[in-house]
Amino acid sequence: MSSTMNPPRDSVSSIGSLVVRFAGDSGDGMQVTGDQFTAASALFGNDLATFPSYPAEIRAPAGTLAGVSAFQVHIADHDILTPGDAPTVLIAMNPAALRANVEDVVTGGSIIVNSDAFDERAVAKAGYVSDPLRDGSLAQFRVYEVPMTTLTVEACKPIGAKPRDAERSKNFFALGLVSWLYHHALEPTIEFVERRYAARPLVVQANTLALRAGWNFGETAELFESSYEIPPTTLEPGTYTNVTGNTALAWGLIAGAHQAGLSLFLGSYPITPASDILHELAKQKHFGIRTLQAEDEIAGVGAALGASFGGALGVTTTSGPGIDLKSETIGLAVSLELPLVIVDVQRGGPSTGLPTKTEQGDLLHAMYGRHGEAPVPIVAASTPSHCFAAAIEAVRIAVTYRTPVYLLSDGYLANGAEPWRLPDVATLPTIDPAFRREPNHTAPDGTPEFWPYLRDDETLARPWAIPGTPGLEHRIGGIEKQDGSGDVSYDPGNHALMVRLRAERIAGIARTIPPLELDDPGAATGSRARLLVLGWGSTYGAIAAAVRRSRARGLEVARAHLVHLNPFPSNLGEVLAEYDTVLVPETNLGQLVKLVRAAFLVDAIGLNKVEGRPFRVSEVEQAIVDLLAPLTASKEAIA
Repeated sequence: MSSTMNPPRDSVSSIGSLVVRFAGDSGDGMQVTGDQFTAASALFGNDLATFPSYPAEIRAPAGTLAGVSAFQVHIADHDILTPGDAPTVLIAMNPAALRANVEDVVTGGSIIVNSDAFDERAVAKAGYVSDPLRDGSLAQFRVYEVPMTTLTVEACKPIGAKPRDAERSKNFFALGLVSWLYHHALEPTIEFVERRYAARPLVVQANTLALRAGWNFGETAELFESSYEIPPTTLEPGTYTNVTGNTALAWGLIAGAHQAGLSLFLGSYPITPASDILHELAKQKHFGIRTLQAEDEIAGVGAALGASFGGALGVTTTSGPGIDLKSETIGLAVSLELPLVIVDVQRGGPSTGLPTKTEQGDLLHAMYGRHGEAPVPIVAASTPSHCFAAAIEAVRIAVTYRTPVYLLSDGYLANGAEPWRLPDVATLPTIDPAFRREPNHTAPDGTPEFWPYLRDDETLARPWAIPGTPGLEHRIGGIEKQDGSGDVSYDPGNHALMVRLRAERIAGIARTIPPLELDDPGAATGSRARLLVLGWGSTYGAIAAAVRRSRARGLEVARAHLVHLNPFPSNLGEVLAEYDTVLVPETNLGQLVKLVRAAFLVDAIGLNKVEGRPFRVSEVEQAIVDLLAPLTASKEAIA
């Protein structure tokens, strides 16, 4: 151990929050380790937020930077909004994990390393010219060297495990050590191990022994100056579960289909980071869900649209590259005016880009990425748990207005987790598919007939008729239809009418979405802030936390966050007009900024980041400070 501190073992300190990051090779089990530390924190009653990070390669060479996998979790005794800007504790299982993550650790933070992994070859493979544990480059941290591999192998000897097999449990040794350090009970993790590896008793024994060995090492080694405890936070009464964005989104789709009384059909092709939605829905067949793992993205969306024609809720899930391929069929859905939910879990692009990293790069694609005039509603989730409500809203719009709907998530939300209070099912919205059961038009000779494009006066939605309903036979296809009758039409005037009706139908959705909520403490007294921070999607946490910090510094700043991106809330223009400056943080090069400027002629300022990482709170806070400085100076000069 690099530190010489050696206080009594029974020293326990209470702290308000902790940001810890587990890092190692992709085969070292860092995601499992992080998940279990998160689960224990949730059971203890802490508020939490997580940020897993995966390598893009399926199996990068061991010990290389390309193969490093990490899991960061922020736990606290109070309400938190992000997984933390930087870890205060880093557990590095090898030199590559240390090198890939050490720059993020706060000065004075703790680094716990598996010292067994720091041999000359591994150090060089990670790109170091000298051993970082010996060359003084880590002097600004408290470094604890623990021979995790050796101790794990030794702990597993009683069960006769071979050293190579036993070594695989070293992640549980690390988890046991950190569990001791932060007073987490081992029983929930042991129960998890027994469930997950029930068919492999030797693995259960090895992982359990390694977990206890890590705990016992922390208890007896006298290396740490203190152990710590983060008290539980105060939560609203209710039943809580720890949920990721992808899981919450899948559950939201199930709930939306249930509220509409529809069967749910998912046509999907596996793609990072959306695949877990397919996996989750495939496990829920008892809800009447059908999932198809298609041969490609085009087949997936085609099957989903076919399911909608057949009277089900058609859903397709993908990421940016899949959206490229689905665009033609989405255009067909616009023409057919059928419900379809397109879930885009965004990742870094273009092309294959950054498959395991996050980005908000698809907003303009969702807005405009189709042939011809083809407007589509867009809903964006803002937190992992909000993915549930966003999915229900996407279903509501799709079914009510007979339209494809984009539901935007991203890698940050999809893989991140937070506590979620289960909603009262009675409070969920009722969604009426209003299937047409009878003819809706009378022919000149008095014969009842069905016109598939005879629109509802309020929503402009066309009737939805299930194939096989007697007397409601009708034609579909991509060629332009005659208004009302649905016959094929090449008439110029009719085409112009249909284009405008489709656009008017989407614009009319704004009447049924809530006004944009404004967070500006001075608005009620007529003393508005001069700066508004406007966000969408996964920037929610960083923006809200940055505004909170800025106000604590005495700065006056307002914020608002968009869930509906097409159409915008009806009061957005009024809200924007109230502020001298509008700041729009996005993990792209300024896509919402373009839309806001075009729609409202507001000179919004973009704060843009395209590094495959979410914003740090400090980055948004600094932008707020920088923008408010001249505004404050001018106000003081006038005074």
